[in-house]
Amino acid sequence: MYNNELDVMIRACKEATKVIMEVYSRNFDVEIKSDNSPVTEADKKADAIIRKILLDNFPSYSLLTEESEDDLERMKNDYLFVVDPVDGTKDFVKKDGMFTINVALVYKNKVVAGVVYVPCSDTYYYASKGDGAFKVTKDGTVTKIHVNDKERDLTMLTSVFHVTDAEMEIYERHKDVISKIERYGSSLKACKIAEGSAELSFRLGPQTKEWDTAASQIIVLEAGGIFAKPDLNEITYNREDVYNREGFIILNKKENLLK
Repeated sequence: MYNNELDVMIRACKEATKVIMEVYSRNFDVEIKSDNSPVTEADKKADAIIRKILLDNFPSYSLLTEESEDDLERMKNDYLFVVDPVDGTKDFVKKDGMFTINVALVYKNKVVAGVVYVPCSDTYYYASKGDGAFKVTKDGTVTKIHVNDKERDLTMLTSVFHVTDAEMEIYERHKDVISKIERYGSSLKACKIAEGSAELSFRLGPQTKEWDTAASQIIVLEAGGIFAKPDLNEITYNREDVYNREGFIILNKKENLLK
């Protein structure tokens, strides 16, 4: 149903990747925004490219992006693109390769399509409501992905830069079923769970915003997993307050909701 939008979203990510990797390959300045998060010229240039491509093709849709001023008129529109041009800017600055481009489409407050693009590997994940989730590698190989069904010997994923005590306490309480922790930046954690390479990830607290979760949420859901608030209630979008105040959880199955 959203094939046209997905095609344009993927094309926007590919065009943005070109400028992101050009900046990544050289020295660049880092600014600190008012919320104490970093931003580089890659964020700004990619944002401009993605905005133009999306709105040129879908001029009646609204747009919410991390690097552009929020216009609350968007809330009157049923259709909204939600964009993070460089998710994991700290990873970008560190040059660890673990950053992504996130582009999602929201219809009536629910995510219906999403793309998570990994510039350093030229790999991307995409999904649309009711059509499943897929991974596309650099050579063009397309694979339908699905979460695994493990309930023991679990791999828990945490952020490289944003691990909280509450998240580590879950690990300490459940070492009987969690066998290891791995660290990934940005939306890679969600994609790893969606493709069956790990089972759970917790982000407890209000640090993330709509553009951090929208694209990866639909990919996990369409891969058969759970991406929700910690109480398992649905995360909705196109809100006035863009913060995910309660945080979120990503699971391969609800039986792994550990507390």
